[in-house]
Amino acid sequence: MLTNTFKKTALVTALGAASFVGFSQAQADDYVIDTEGQHAFIQFKINHLGYSYILGNFEAFEGQFHYDPENLDATSVEMEVQVNSLNSNHAERDRHFLSDDFLSAGDYPTATFVSTGFEPTGDNEGVITGDFTLKGETREIEMPVTLVGEGEDPWGSYRAGFEGSTMLTLADYGIDMSDFPEVMEELELYVTFEGVRQ
Repeated sequence: MLTNTFKKTALVTALGAASFVGFSQAQADDYVIDTEGQHAFIQFKINHLGYSYILGNFEAFEGQFHYDPENLDATSVEMEVQVNSLNSNHAERDRHFLSDDFLSAGDYPTATFVSTGFEPTGDNEGVITGDFTLKGETREIEMPVTLVGEGEDPWGSYRAGFEGSTMLTLADYGIDMSDFPEVMEELELYVTFEGVRQ
């Protein structure tokens, strides 16, 4: 199921009182991803038989991140996704995605990402590297990410948000797409996440 649509691991939410600054001005702190406020999303996009696209998201997940402008090597992200929270707005298709034909959600109920490194590539941009585990298979992936913004919110908390995307080859995770057109062998993953400083 993961091909060109699992690109979602950052955040594109503009905060009303947020000030937009670069990584170099960010404060080194730990953040909890704000899933309760619907300020984080994990979405996917996969080609449908070469004719169109299937879009969907995972509705249940949690995570945290840390970044230090003085030591970007210490930047880290951890996320855990409940696979059976997949929603492509089509119940029958979702059941098929979650079945043993694709994700085997009964045997592998979670997918995880644990970062192993970060390399800045420009103002407010970088590439995060980490181990992504899906269906019992772990592969190293790279995801370009962008700092959307950071600052104090109207309720007295401090927030920072990122967005990023990457492409996943489904066969790397034991998902056999040989019965489908070649364009369905990859999935795009898009992630946006807004964190609240602890």
